[in-house]
Amino acid sequence: MRKRYLVGIDIGTSGCKAILIDENGDVLARSIADYPLYTPRPGWAEQDPEDWWNATVKTVSHILQESRVRPESLAGVGLSGQMHGMVALDGERQVIRPAILWNDQRTAKQCQEIVEAAGGEERLLGYTNNLMLPGYTGGKILWLRENEPERYERTRLILNPKDYIRLRLTGEAATEVSDASGTGLFDVRNRRWNYELLSILDIPKTLLPSCFESDQITGRVTRQASSETGLPEGLPVVGGGGDAVVQTTGMGVIREGTLGVTIGTAGIVAMGLGKFRSNPGGRLQLFCNNSSDAWHVMGVTLSAGGAYQWYKNTLCETEKVRAAEAGRDVYQLMDEDVMSSPPGSKNLIFLPYLSGERCPYPDPTARGAFIGLNLLHNKKDMTRAVMEGVTYSLYDVFDLIRNLDRDMTIAAIIASGGGSRSPVWRQMLADVFQLPVRTVSGSSEGGAYGAALVAGVGCGVWGSIDEAVRVLKVETETTPNPALRDVYKKLYEIYRGLYPALRGSFGELAAYGG
Repeated sequence: MRKRYLVGIDIGTSGCKAILIDENGDVLARSIADYPLYTPRPGWAEQDPEDWWNATVKTVSHILQESRVRPESLAGVGLSGQMHGMVALDGERQVIRPAILWNDQRTAKQCQEIVEAAGGEERLLGYTNNLMLPGYTGGKILWLRENEPERYERTRLILNPKDYIRLRLTGEAATEVSDASGTGLFDVRNRRWNYELLSILDIPKTLLPSCFESDQITGRVTRQASSETGLPEGLPVVGGGGDAVVQTTGMGVIREGTLGVTIGTAGIVAMGLGKFRSNPGGRLQLFCNNSSDAWHVMGVTLSAGGAYQWYKNTLCETEKVRAAEAGRDVYQLMDEDVMSSPPGSKNLIFLPYLSGERCPYPDPTARGAFIGLNLLHNKKDMTRAVMEGVTYSLYDVFDLIRNLDRDMTIAAIIASGGGSRSPVWRQMLADVFQLPVRTVSGSSEGGAYGAALVAGVGCGVWGSIDEAVRVLKVETETTPNPALRDVYKKLYEIYRGLYPALRGSFGELAAYGG
């Protein structure tokens, strides 16, 4: 039987990534193309959807040329992309204005209007199981209506970023359940648009595209798209997934029992759920999973690897010089320094709230801090404390997830992101969580890999997503040190008490301009 191949495309914030994998899950080709981010005003973040399409054409063409895979061997395409964005299209399906992105902060007023219109936070949670965060699509639609009424009147269709690429590939206006969950307008329990909420907000349901399960075929490559990308005409394009969800799928995190921890600029702690669960207080994000019989819960911290990068850039000039002289990576030297400091950093604690915080404390005024400094501490202790503080913040999210069902058993962590490349950080994760930590093949490819796996399910390469993730291979495994259980338990308890104790001071500093 002829071998079958799958394409995964991820429309990220900094660029587009396309990969080609075979049915064994091996990556045969990859390509990345960058595009600009525009900030016309402070707190705004926009991109030109045409840049996404041009990058898609470039990267897909490249992987097809590099791999030399015969077109008839391609089984399908899966899509991933930055969630929560808004692409406004007119009746001719032409872009009306630059896309407003997930990290745009202009819609705080509109989000509050949505909460009030819904009858309060608890009523809103009843509609969607999620609060309306400033990054979500729903607030952006109201902002467009209130601030650019002429453009809003021309708008006939709202798409998320990856779904704009679907439109260009197939001519079909469609989304899928995981990305739709992040609009703040979706009934996550019943896996459909919440038309009652749309009516309350006076948003025409015709503005939103048809919604499919992630592994359903949503269209086929058109002749025009084929001529531009090199993909064969008629090739199936599967639903795919919002990047935060589908990249977790690409880590093999589908069901209860396995925790996904991503240490990128932000920190993501996520898990699959075999049944719907409510989201008390809306402190977590609870979306539809890429598997049609499952859901996805996650919490996002704002400064994980970003806090460590800040520390390196701000306080580690000596380490950077040493690394340059030795021809080594500065993070490797920092890892070695950390090994010279005892677990717990001699009772030094770092709060990683350098960008405010989202989970477990939705507080833009939160600030970073070293707590407990004394004359016994040195630079190596501070370096370890930063890594431990980030790890404590990830444990905070884990504790919220665990509270959804205390009978839930967590057996292991799958780690990804830049921080997971550090054996020191993997050991720290294992010791704080007291769980084995694994890294797996494919996870470094991000959402593109998960999208390719989901495409394989939709196109019959695998019978289910659970079957698809069996192609993942364990690359490293780190076991926890039981002797450190009590050390980290005590320090985490102290860490957990610091934000409530300092919250008032953080607010005062923010009000003062700090």
